[in-house]
Amino acid sequence: MIACILGRITSFILQVRLLIGKKVFGSLGPTLVKISRDRVIKGPCQLAELEALNYVAKSTSIPVPKVYATYDQLEGLYIEMEYIKGTSLETAWIGGVLSPAQKKAIVKELAGFVEQLRRLKPPHEGIVASAELRGVLDYRVGTSLFGPFHDHEEFHSFLRGHIPLENCSQVYGEAVSRCHSRQYRSCFSHSDLVPRNIIVRDGKIVALVDWAFAGWYPEYWEYTKAHYGLLNMPDWYEELRSVVARYDDELAAERALWEQFNEPGMAQQWVNNFATSKRV
Repeated sequence: MIACILGRITSFILQVRLLIGKKVFGSLGPTLVKISRDRVIKGPCQLAELEALNYVAKSTSIPVPKVYATYDQLEGLYIEMEYIKGTSLETAWIGGVLSPAQKKAIVKELAGFVEQLRRLKPPHEGIVASAELRGVLDYRVGTSLFGPFHDHEEFHSFLRGHIPLENCSQVYGEAVSRCHSRQYRSCFSHSDLVPRNIIVRDGKIVALVDWAFAGWYPEYWEYTKAHYGLLNMPDWYEELRSVVARYDDELAAERALWEQFNEPGMAQQWVNNFATSKRV
C-alpha cells in the first residue's frame, strides 16, 4: 500500500517537473525535456538505453551524459541525466562554424571513440543484444524491441524475413546472400552515429548522445547504420570513411534490404498480432 502511494507521488512529481520544464525551457524533442540549466529528462525510453549509458561510462573514456536518476513508469522508463552544453555536429558542420581542419580533427576523435567500442569484449561471439543481453531497439528494424539473438545467422535470417539463404540472391540480390554467408565479430555499437547525436564545443566532441539503439551487433553495423537515412552532407561521409573501418559490401547488402524489406520487426509484429487475434 505504502509502495503504491509512493509510486503515485513519484509519478505526479515527475509529470510536474516535465510540465514546468516544457514551460520554462521548451521541449528539446518528442522525448527530451530540459528541467534545469544542467539536467534533462528523457522518456519514455527502453531499458537498453540506460544499460548502454552505464556500460559505456564504466568501460570506456567516451564522453556520455551522466545519469542522475531513473523513473520506471507504466508507459516506460524515464532517465534524468546531464544536459550537455554545446552544439550538434550537424548544426556546426552545415552552419560553417567549423574549419576544414576542425572537421578532420573531430572525425578523427570520433574514430577513436568508435575504436574503443569495438575493443570491448562481447559475452560471446555472435550475440545481438543490449549491454545486459536483453532485447534491443533500432528503427532500422522496427519500433519494438527485438532479440536477443544468440548468433548472427539468426539475426540475419530475421533481417531478410527468414528467406532461406539459398533463395536469398533471387529475392534480394547477390550482395545480401554473400554478406549473410560471412562470419563476423560482435562489436558494441552506438548504432546511430550521425552528426545530430555528436555534441561539440570549441572544436571538440563533448558527448555522444542518444544511445537508444546501442548494443552488440555484427561488426559492420556501426558503419552501415551511419549511412541509414542519408544526409545531404557529402563531406561528412567522405571524412568518416577515411578514418573508420569500411564495410562497403555490407552497406550494399543493407541498402538492398532497406529498399526491399526495411523494418522487418514491423512485419514480424503484424504476424504475431494476427496470430494472436486468430487464437482469441
